[in-house]
Amino acid sequence: MSARIETVVLDSRGMSAWISQARGVLAMIRAFHSMGAGLVIGANTVVEVSHAKANTARLNWVLSQVRIEPVTEQAARAAAALLQQAGLHGHKYAIDATVAEMALRQPGPVAMLTSDVDDMAKLCGAHVRLIAL
Repeated sequence: MSARIETVVLDSRGMSAWISQARGVLAMIRAFHSMGAGLVIGANTVVEVSHAKANTARLNWVLSQVRIEPVTEQAARAAAALLQQAGLHGHKYAIDATVAEMALRQPGPVAMLTSDVDDMAKLCGAHVRLIAL
C-alpha cells in the first residue's frame, strides 16, 4: 500500500472481516490508519453486519472507529443513476449501488475493501481503488 489513500470505504464483507478480526483485514486497517486515512461505511452496512451471531461489543467498538454516512434521498437517487449508467438494476445491486455512490463522493484518493470487485468496478469505474477480500 505505497500510494496515499485519503478515505477507505468498507462494504459489508470488509466490516464483517474487521469485526471477526480476520488477520489480513486487521493488517490493512492498521496500515490505512497509519497513513491517516479515514474509514467510512454507509448506514445500510450497519444493517447488513448486525445479526444474532455478531459479537455486539466488538460490533459497537468497530462502529465507533468509522464514520457512518447516511443514505439520503439525494444519495439514493444518485445510486439509482449509477445503476442505470452501469446497466444494472434490481435488489441484487441496490446496496452495492448505495455503497458505490457513497464511495464516489468521499475525499480522494479512495480505496474500498470489497468482496464484490466486479460489480463495484462497474459502479465506481476507475475512481475508486478496489481491494478484493
